[in-house]
Amino acid sequence: GMKQWRLASYLVAFPAVALCMVNAYLSHEDHGRPEFIPYEHLRIRTKRFPWGDGQKSLFHNPHVNALPDGYEDVD
Repeated sequence: GMKQWRLASYLVAFPAVALCMVNAYLSHEDHGRPEFIPYEHLRIRTKRFPWGDGQKSLFHNPHVNALPDGYEDVD
């Protein structure tokens, strides 16, 4: 019944989640930024965003998100 599932949670589920968290933490690597390729079907702006200069999305990150003509900061 309930004792069996509680015991299974404490002995199996919680250690499994902890091991997954440790594995994710230890195997994390910085993958870097992919090369910018100006595909025609990506970053289509039919109208400007209503904030800023109109090109950047609301959650724009200059290191990760490219504008229609490429990345802002060149490494």
